[in-house]
Amino acid sequence: MKSIIYKILAFAFAIGLVGCKEDELDHLNVTAVQNLYAPEDSKYVQLQSSSSASVLFEWELAKAEDGGLVMYEVAFDVEGGDFSNPIYKLASDNNGALNRATITHKTLNQIAALAGIESAATGKIQWTIISSKGINEMPSDLKRVLELTRLAGFADVPVDVFITGEASENGDDLASAIKMKSTATGEFEVYTQLTAGQSYYFVDRTSGTPRTFYIDGEVVKEDGTSTMGETAVYKINLDFNTGAADYTLVKNIELFFSPNNVYLFEIPYVGNGMWMVEDQAIEFKQESWGRDERYKFRMTVDNGNGDEYIWWGSQNADNSRPNDTTPDSFYYLYEAPSDQWSYTFKFSETVDMTYSDVILYFQADNEYTHEIIKKSDME
Repeated sequence: MKSIIYKILAFAFAIGLVGCKEDELDHLNVTAVQNLYAPEDSKYVQLQSSSSASVLFEWELAKAEDGGLVMYEVAFDVEGGDFSNPIYKLASDNNGALNRATITHKTLNQIAALAGIESAATGKIQWTIISSKGINEMPSDLKRVLELTRLAGFADVPVDVFITGEASENGDDLASAIKMKSTATGEFEVYTQLTAGQSYYFVDRTSGTPRTFYIDGEVVKEDGTSTMGETAVYKINLDFNTGAADYTLVKNIELFFSPNNVYLFEIPYVGNGMWMVEDQAIEFKQESWGRDERYKFRMTVDNGNGDEYIWWGSQNADNSRPNDTTPDSFYYLYEAPSDQWSYTFKFSETVDMTYSDVILYFQADNEYTHEIIKKSDME
């Protein structure tokens, strides 16, 4: 008898629990968005490669049955699509909490590619808003058209990119092509030397029959080669999302010694993204409070507008002296302010009054970094 009563009670509890869950789900209902504010219907946008270029999407607030917060997504589809399977969705600003979304031109370029619009071509996509509280999604009945001219980028961006050809450091041996550093999806950079008057190009792999790319002015294109007018070290940036390319001539790198506000020595380029100088005298500055050892690096570059400077320093505003237990990340190089004192490294105490080697590494498979190698004590 007790067993029968227990089963009846358990069944009743389960029914109540289900009913409770259904009530909870009912309170997750939201209304559909009733008004779309911006951009206006059929707005035309010439997409730009600038990382700051964006389009603001705005709409009327939806309402939640429980009076709480509504979350939003902007959904995109091909022109004439019914949004049953959107080609792209993204959360609104503030992780989906605001009734607006700031969408970059780069993202819109990717969406246009998904809609079948060719590189540098003009076409149309549709957008609408989906409101929800995480479940019970409620698409708006409204939709608008956005007309876009795509960037001169690639719908199928490479995962890896290498530089090769007679002008490159390793010649035209495909297997020895130099890998570029991936800085974001579809974006790559490399510090390398190129020989004037000889051809170079880029590939997406170092075996078989790779895709090939080249720079034409400020644009990345397929199936061709490029040349440089001056034998020098260059920083080359490629953005396959936008088709943009640029290169900067790197003139030199110097070690800046903060205590004396001077450049102690230049560090020559030795190849494979490395700068190295050997047997340089390093002596800390004696102050009333101790010996000062702070330093960072200055890279002089010319992007066609005359000399400019890129300072490379620590990720920390201040540092303790490194020792045998200091992690490798201490030596990572980050772009730093140009002032005398901030974001400087500190030499190890063992480097004081020594001849040392200084090596900087700007290579693809590691963080940009450097090392100081003690060679001998100063006499």
